[in-house]
Amino acid sequence: MELWTQYIYEKKWIKTTQKESLKMIEEEMPEADAKGTLDYILMEIKKGKIITLGDCRFKIENKIF
Repeated sequence: MELWTQYIYEKKWIKTTQKESLKMIEEEMPEADAKGTLDYILMEIKKGKIITLGDCRFKIENKIF
């Protein structure tokens, strides 16, 4: 499982660590609980959804070898 992010003004998705994702969430929503928000995002993207938070999108890519 790999976490990917994209700002809405960009076309390219970037592989992102959970630590980097927490930083992005804190920047987008400083008043929110970043860890709780990330947990929710991870739960939803595992279902195949793309989650948008402010100017940032999150998705998951499962690689099967």
